Amino acid sequence: MTLQRILALDALRGIAVVAMVIYHLSWDLSWFGHVEWNVAGGAGWRAFAALIAGTFLFVAGISLSLAHHDAIRWGPFLKREAVIVAAAAAVSVATFFAFGDTFVRFGILHAIAAASLIALPFTRLPAIFAAAAAAFAATLPLWASGHVFDGQWLLWTGLGQPTYGAVDYVPLAPWSGATLLGVAVGKILIAHPDRAKASNEQLTGPAGRGIRLAGRHSLAIYLLHQPLLYGLFWGLSVSGLTPDRSVAIFERDCTASCTATFGDEAVCRASCACTAQGLQDQGVWQDLVAKPQDPDLRLTLNQTYSQCLRDTPADPLSN
Repeated sequence: MTLQRILALDALRGIAVVAMVIYHLSWDLSWFGHVEWNVAGGAGWRAFAALIAGTFLFVAGISLSLAHHDAIRWGPFLKREAVIVAAAAAVSVATFFAFGDTFVRFGILHAIAAASLIALPFTRLPAIFAAAAAAFAATLPLWASGHVFDGQWLLWTGLGQPTYGAVDYVPLAPWSGATLLGVAVGKILIAHPDRAKASNEQLTGPAGRGIRLAGRHSLAIYLLHQPLLYGLFWGLSVSGLTPDRSVAIFERDCTASCTATFGDEAVCRASCACTAQGLQDQGVWQDLVAKPQDPDLRLTLNQTYSQCLRDTPADPLSN
């Protein structure tokens, strides 16, 4: 059985690509202090990132099901796996040099490669089996998590607590569930090819062609867009062409964290301003902005912050 290429699948992947670029653009703007958006920790931003990751994994499952609906084509599958694994390794290496301990240990590409291996056998089974496996994987963290999975070696499971945070973390539980669900949906499309054909009818205009083009080249865009965006904003920052808002961003985030811990906003605001000024006086502020995870610089930051907290008098009207 030969299936017509489902243009809507390219379009869905293309929409996820556009959303991904928007998310990373926003993250870079926040990272370099050009905006005050809490991209790294805001609930809405986290939901946006999760939706993007889930869409990529879901579409990967549909594509897997369509590609192997007659028989597992080992040659193309292994070639695709090798490309994704190589790309995932490149992302890990690049982010290690850029972000230190928070580098990508198991991100979206790692998850797609591993989830594809898990989902491949389900392409040869009825859709109900893939759907059941999707539910199993998605609910694993609810009932199978434990300290035995803590640490870095088993972080890919999603069932424990990693030693370090990371800028991108997409573990197999629950995320492989999205790929397995995609396999189930792909099986349904195979059984009802008229639905797939109907989905192509509204995707022939310029916008549709552009989105589909992005979807067909999603891996290349994924690998290239963030280095280009990050490099652009880094270059603008070091050249002095954009205002340096790093101190203001630090004082804002520091004050919020301190107030949540100690409850005295006035003291916290003064202590955080003292910390930023102290780090500048010591000549380490720019180094800290460039390498926020450096352990020696973090130690200096913590020592300066502690000293400022001790030296800042409490507001007698705050109690």
